[in-house]
Amino acid sequence: MSVWHGTLRKKKPSGGRKRAYRKKRKFEKGSFPAETSLGELKRKTKRGHGGTVKTRLLSATHANLSNPSTGKTERTKILRVVKNPASVDYDRRGVITKGAIIETQLGTARVISRPGQNGVVNAILIPKKT
Repeated sequence: MSVWHGTLRKKKPSGGRKRAYRKKRKFEKGSFPAETSLGELKRKTKRGHGGTVKTRLLSATHANLSNPSTGKTERTKILRVVKNPASVDYDRRGVITKGAIIETQLGTARVISRPGQNGVVNAILIPKKT
């Protein structure tokens, strides 16, 4: 089973149904989300449209953490996923996506990269409120 991004299932602007005039095409085929989790490093490469190569991150232990106040970036260990505003289910399961709040050794951070698309976890340190 796969994800399909064709338009044959949609209705016409008048409300009538569209009749299939051809079969599904390979370029309309999509894929399921990578759903990056915490665990030993696992990556998977996928050939995209036009021969581009996407690296999907399936699980990760470390993140590239940028500190906006000092301007330095360093690789730190991810301790846990605090919150994921993308989905309640992702929040419960601890899936890392863009916008997820993670806890690292240097403090809490927000993920700014798309791990399922880029193959890396980049994050920005959230300043502590005083």
